[in-house]
Amino acid sequence: MRVGIISQARMTSTRLPGKVLREAGGQPLLAWHVQRLRAAGAPLYLAITTNSADDVLAEFAAAHGLPCTRGDEHDVLARYQQCAAAHELDVVVRVTSDCPLIAPELIAAGIQRYLAAADDQLYLSNALERTYPRGFDFEIFSSKMLAEAAAHATRPEDREHVTPFLHQNRADNVRFSHFRRPTDASRYRLTVDTAADFELLRQLLDDYDAGHMTAEELISLLDTHPELVAINARVEQKKL
Repeated sequence: MRVGIISQARMTSTRLPGKVLREAGGQPLLAWHVQRLRAAGAPLYLAITTNSADDVLAEFAAAHGLPCTRGDEHDVLARYQQCAAAHELDVVVRVTSDCPLIAPELIAAGIQRYLAAADDQLYLSNALERTYPRGFDFEIFSSKMLAEAAAHATRPEDREHVTPFLHQNRADNVRFSHFRRPTDASRYRLTVDTAADFELLRQLLDDYDAGHMTAEELISLLDTHPELVAINARVEQKKL
């Protein structure tokens, strides 16, 4: 089974444009994202838009030896399907580039669990029943399911957000597996969507060497530093 991690990225974020190339800890957030994902042990691919604003992301991908697929800005589902097909993937791990501290050990464990199930109608995620901080999110599903969603999903939100057709089980053939933490840490936010989010990540990367921490080490750090948690505690996640 050929498993690949596909991450989506663009420079035209509405709340914090250019966020993935902002620097913290001595390098762009996207570099931390790529570095950590490569530690998960599966090939990594970048899915970006055809907008000229994202040429800089194509240049980043080339400089980092990262295969890159370009497609429609709003039809992200098609971008994922095109990337999966181009690289002949059997299994797709979907992540997003606004998670610079994504945890490779969780993704590796998720992949192992998915493959052990040997079920191409399985959707495995740690985001539907959230027990990990936002910023560790991943979804795993077969390229067969991805192709089905790309062929049949028609709502704009389906095309933009990639997996609603799957995790809402619109084809009525999906089996679910939820990757949970024994105790709930979903109150923490380690994604970057606003200036406050970036400030927290900047401090974590600059002052605490967070880029080399595991998920549990990051959670423990937040448990013991409420002043850090307060930096972006008021940020509301955008609704689908």
